[in-house]
Amino acid sequence: MSEPGSSPDKMTFLEHLDELRRRIIVALLAVTLAFGVCFTFARQIFDFLMGPLRSALPLGGKLIATTVPEIFLLYLKMSFFAGIFLASPVVLTQVWLFIAPGLYQRERRYAVPFIFFGTGFFLAGAAFGHYVVFPYASHFLTTYGGEGIEVLLTVSQVFSFYSKFILGMGLVFEIPTVVFVLARIGLVTPHFLWSKFRYAVLLIFVIAAVITPTPDVVTQSLLALPMIALYVLSIGVAWLFGRKRQAPEDPSQD
Repeated sequence: MSEPGSSPDKMTFLEHLDELRRRIIVALLAVTLAFGVCFTFARQIFDFLMGPLRSALPLGGKLIATTVPEIFLLYLKMSFFAGIFLASPVVLTQVWLFIAPGLYQRERRYAVPFIFFGTGFFLAGAAFGHYVVFPYASHFLTTYGGEGIEVLLTVSQVFSFYSKFILGMGLVFEIPTVVFVLARIGLVTPHFLWSKFRYAVLLIFVIAAVITPTPDVVTQSLLALPMIALYVLSIGVAWLFGRKRQAPEDPSQD
C-alpha cells in the first residue's frame, strides 16, 4: 500500500489479472444475492416494470405468453435484471477498487463521490427510461400501424426490448460521473471536451443506434438527445471540478 501522496502502486500484468478476477467474483456474488432477493418479489417487479407499457398500449392491446415455461423464465430474467440495479453500489465499489491502485493517494479520496454519484446517475438513467422514454417509444411503436392492427405482444419480447433500453439509459447517465473522476485526476479538461463536441454528437448517435433495440429514428433520438445533454453537463462538471494532474514532490504532503 502506498503512503499518502505517493505514486500509484506498481503491479505486474498477472497481479492485474488476479485483481480483476477477484473484483469480478465479488461483483457477481453481489448480483447473485440481489437476484435471490428480487426473485422473492418477482410478481411485484413484473407489475412495476410492465406498468408503463400497459398504459401505453392501444385499446385492446395485450401482453401474452406463447410457451409453457415462458413466465417462469421471464421472472428469472427480470430478477437478474433488477438484481443488477440493486447490487450497483457494490459493483461500482469493485470497479473503483480495481482502478484505485493506478491512482495517487489523494486521488483515491474520490471513491465515495464516484460510488454515490455513479449509483445515483445509474438509477436516474433507468428511471428516466422507465417513466419517460420507454412509455413514449412503446406508444409510438404500437400505434404506428393504426387502429386496424390488433397488438398482441409476448412478455418475453417486451422485456427484451425493455431491459436493453433501460440498461442503455443507465449506462449513458454515467457520463458525468466518469468525466468527474477523469477531470479530478487531470485526464480530461473542459476545453478538450468542448473541442470534440461535434465528434461526440456523431459518436452519440452511432452509440444510440447500436444500443437501441429498434431501428426507428424516433427511439434512437429519444436516447441520443439526453446523451448530448449529459455531454454538455459533463463539460460543466469538468470546468467546475477539473484540475491538472501532478505527482506530488513531497511525499509527506497531501
